[in-house]
Amino acid sequence: MDTNFFKNIRILDGGMGQQLLAKGLISKGTLWSASANLDKKFHDLVVNVHLSFINAGSEVILTNTFSARKIRLIQNKVDKDFVYINEQACLLSIKAKEKSGKDVLIAGSLPCQNDTYVEDQRDSKELEKAFYEQAEVIAPYVDFFYLDVVSSGREIDIASNVAVKLNKPVLLGIHVKKNNLLPSNETITEVFNKYRSNNWLGVITACVSPKIAEECTSEIKKLDIPFGFKANLWKVEEPTPVQTFNKAKPDEIGTNPNVTLGKRDNNSAKKFYDFSKRLVEQGATILGGCCETTPEDIREIAKLR
Repeated sequence: MDTNFFKNIRILDGGMGQQLLAKGLISKGTLWSASANLDKKFHDLVVNVHLSFINAGSEVILTNTFSARKIRLIQNKVDKDFVYINEQACLLSIKAKEKSGKDVLIAGSLPCQNDTYVEDQRDSKELEKAFYEQAEVIAPYVDFFYLDVVSSGREIDIASNVAVKLNKPVLLGIHVKKNNLLPSNETITEVFNKYRSNNWLGVITACVSPKIAEECTSEIKKLDIPFGFKANLWKVEEPTPVQTFNKAKPDEIGTNPNVTLGKRDNNSAKKFYDFSKRLVEQGATILGGCCETTPEDIREIAKLR
């Protein structure tokens, strides 16, 4: 793909998992959005949610692989279906692209490989194995990898090196807290300077509140790389692993994360547009949504192109 793609304003998609749940997905255990890849009766739903974002103006859609990390499948006793679940996510993304007739890019969502919103402190070889196993399945189907809500420089370095081995560029999605530090207590600048790779297409703040994304802009815009955000609309300003959700058993219906993290009462697509416009005025070119953002939010920010 064109390595200068993100130097111009580009529109990413919104919150896939929450849209699936809102449209009728029944999540078993802690599989969340990966339930839709495993159960064929939800395959059309995945395609239709992708299409809803494409039709709203998304130029890039993410594969539905955020919850398809192996540790989550092991917890739910479906790790034997690891390849199938990840491949189906890619094939359904491709099907949506073909149905749309639009020249969108497909990004392989390569998520944090353990809990979300916290640093993964496991051994580096174990981490590399986890990233590689998922990336290897996804790579043949995607234009680039999106490192999806990664919480430490070490994880970023390991995943970036995996992408190099698979000959794929990377859009880096860094998660930061209210103090503008990663959960590992590193600054974005420290991570950038220590680990920067030639295969990085851009750097965005991932699954953060609009407020946090905006506060990070003054730092991130100095890095001389395309930047932006995939902002969430959780009510909780600083999310942590969703304990109620994570305790669901494989044979139970999983709790929607918005039960514990909440959904903003005062959100509107116009407010999401206003927030996005302020960041564009500061130089952001990569615009998208994460959890609880809808096609309506994406349609509004697509006006900024």
